[in-house]
Parts: sequence; structure tokens; C-alpha cells
Amino acid sequence: MAIIDPVIEITGLTTRFGSHIIHENIDLTVYKGEILALVGGSGSGKTTLLRQMLGLVTPAQGSVRILGARRYDCGREEQRKLRTRSGVLFQQGALFSALTVFENVALPLREMRTLCEGTIRELVMLKLGMVGVEVQHARKMPAELSGGMVKRIALARALALDPELLFLDEPTAGLDPALSEGFVDLVRSLREELALTVIMVTHDLDTLVAISDRVAVLADRRIVALGPIPEIITIDHPFITAFFGGMRGRNALRALQQH
Repeated sequence: MAIIDPVIEITGLTTRFGSHIIHENIDLTVYKGEILALVGGSGSGKTTLLRQMLGLVTPAQGSVRILGARRYDCGREEQRKLRTRSGVLFQQGALFSALTVFENVALPLREMRTLCEGTIRELVMLKLGMVGVEVQHARKMPAELSGGMVKRIALARALALDPELLFLDEPTAGLDPALSEGFVDLVRSLREELALTVIMVTHDLDTLVAISDRVAVLADRRIVALGPIPEIITIDHPFITAFFGGMRGRNALRALQQH
């Protein structure tokens, strides 16, 4: 049996804001090349956990190792390297409204301060092409873009530095079913093409079923279930029953079984 390398190792993680405890003694391992989805009810701490992997929120206790390095206990240079090896697509895209499409994607490349403008231009157009954005859109402002286009531009920016890890926060939120399906297909193909490991927060059942290899269910301050969807749905827990047992859940699971 092949040994799969862990790329994220979370051990004994507790998150506390004042007297309010979000996570309590969480353990989680993410393996190279997989798409892991984080699901849970409102206030369960899924986005907070994602932000802790990114180094944006410091846990009260516990350790987070990313690509072999301690996220909260390493030097500035190692932190910088970790940032270049990770890409993130925030909810709603989070494009800079005062910058063009081109400038948004070029921003992380310019922050490196090692590339000439000609190389930056080539890389920006390459990344836009990878996500299916045609060259004529490069000069547009974010306000001129559709919701689906914003997501694609944000994904191009997340991929600008050729990351090994891709973090997606509600990547299909606000998209109609056709655009959502197209975005899922794009992420799936990019995962294969670029050998990405993907960590995704989502509440969208169709996206979850279509793309995730494993699901981590957050509830009661902990991970109450972890595994492929066929295993998850056999677990007796109120959130799991409510989340997967409704009409949308049954339809999504039916689609999974048909494939």
C-alpha cells in the first residue's frame, strides 16, 4: 500500500475568543493531493479553522504544521515561504475594486520583487488562460464582472505563485447551478493538472458531493466525523442527519451513486 504524505497536521487545537470556545482539542491531517471539505453549522468554526491553517488566526493551544513547518512557531523567512506555497480564494472573491483584472492577478507576483514586468505579464496571462478568462477581460474592473468571472479571476490570483496548497472559502456561493458546476469542473481539472492539495469550506451539497475526497464535519467544538461521504452519512449525529437528510442532500447523494 502506498504511503501518502501529510501536508497539514493539526494536533490538539483549541480556539477561544474570550470565554467562548470554538474548537476544543481538534486533530486533523490533510494528505497530499486530496480535496478535503470542511462542513458544519453556523458558528461551528469552519472558516476559522481554514484561517488558522493560513496563519491568519492564532489558536489558544495546539499545533498546526503546514508542509512540515510549524505555522505559528517558525521564523519570518519560513512564514514567507509558506505564504508563497499556499493560494487562497476568499468568499466573494475579495478582488481589489480599484485594480483591474490584470493588476489583481499581478499583485502577488509584484510583491515578490524578483520578476520583471515582461515576465509578470506572461505569467498573468498564463494564469488567466488556465481559469478560462480571455485576454480582453484583463483590463476590466471588478465592478464590470459577473459573479462567476469574479470567482475565476480570484482563482487565477490564488494560483499566481504556483502554490502546492489551495484554500477555498465557499467557492461556489452566489453562483447559479450552471456556473457552480463549471467552477467545480475547473477546480477538479486544476487539481489534476497542478497536483494541488485543496482544502475547501462549503455548505453547498452539490459542490461537496461532486468534488470532495473526504469531508470533516465540525460540530460540538470538535470534528464529529471524518471520511468519504458514503461513510459520513452512516454516522448518527443531528447535524449530519439534518445536512444530508433533506431533499437537496438526498438529490446530491443520488447523483453521487449514479456516478
